[in-house]
Parts: sequence; structure tokens; C-alpha cells
Amino acid sequence: MAGRVVVRWRLLLRDDTGMVSVEAAYAMAAIAAFLLIGVGGVAGVAAQIQCTDAAREVARLTAAGDESARRVGAAVAPSGAEIEVGGEGDEVVVEVSAGVPLLPMLTVSARAVAAREPTAGESTAGESTAGESTAGD
Repeated sequence: MAGRVVVRWRLLLRDDTGMVSVEAAYAMAAIAAFLLIGVGGVAGVAAQIQCTDAAREVARLTAAGDESARRVGAAVAPSGAEIEVGGEGDEVVVEVSAGVPLLPMLTVSARAVAAREPTAGESTAGESTAGESTAGD
């Protein structure tokens, strides 16, 4: 009887049925991980493009003096994006940053710079003001 148990035990140790199932499970997990990373990468690129578009629009509208710049930027930017507007003098600097939905540890951002447009009553260098003549008399 003991001899039969030993023989049967040795047969069980050499039996590799079920190994294909384990290998297939590992392969499916690897495929799922690569698919998640791939789709996350595409989502990251899309978020980067949206941040760039939003930063450009906010900088352009802010430079023109439009009060709806942040609202327009929030509509263009990915959901949950942060929009920071700053700048000095005749320059507007906008930075938009957002997280990537499928890759929570990844944050994308974009920065845009625009020159402020002159407002009514201001004149730029080289322009003549009302009442001045630039032509020779």
C-alpha cells in the first residue's frame, strides 16, 4: 500500500496538466496591463493637446481683455484642469495642468504666452496720435 502511495505521489508531481491554464492567466494579466498602459498613454496625449489648446485660448483672450477667458479655457481644458493666469507688464502667461484619467500619477501641463493688446486710448510706438501730423509740412 505504501508503495502505491509513493508511486501515485510521484505521478502527481510529474503531472503538468493545468499548467497551460496558469500560463494563460499570466498572459491575460500581461495583456490587460499593456492595454491599460497603452490606452492611458493615448489619454495622456489627448489631455496634453487639450491643455495646450486651453492655455493658448486663455492667453489670447486675456491679452485682448476678454473677461470670459477662464470660462472658455475651462470648456476647452480636460475636466478638473487647473488654470493659472499671470504675467508682468505687456505679457500674459497662462499655465494649464490636468491629471490623466487612466494614469493617476501622471500630470500634464501646457504654458502659453501672449502680448497684451493695447486698449482704447493707448498708443503704440510709431503710431501717430490724433492731431499730430507725421508728414512733412
